[in-house]
Amino acid sequence: MRAAMLALTLVIAASVAARAESGIASVYDYGRRTANGERFDPRAMTAAHRTLPFGTLARVCRARADLPRCITVRINDRGPYVRGRIIDLTPAAAHALGFSGLAHVTVEPLGVYRPRRGDFGFF
Repeated sequence: MRAAMLALTLVIAASVAARAESGIASVYDYGRRTANGERFDPRAMTAAHRTLPFGTLARVCRARADLPRCITVRINDRGPYVRGRIIDLTPAAAHALGFSGLAHVTVEPLGVYRPRRGDFGFF
């Protein structure tokens, strides 16, 4: 019984630790429609991720020694399709993080976005 509890605790700890991922983020500005059917808006705080479900809110942090920054984006597209990259950000999201090409970031899923009355897709 004690061994089963220890194994369960280790599995839960591993799954929580595996939620956040670090890697390279890029900026994308292409296409008329995203994978979930929305119109691509370069001014929105949205992103493309390979595996996170559409509508997931994710905290994206750029840890620089001189200026650490974090933003929240909503996943509405699939990608990136370049090896070694973990997330594609819209130009507005990349600008909020302070980069325009590639940057090292940490991505942590927060939960699913649930629109409220009067919410037009921006948060």
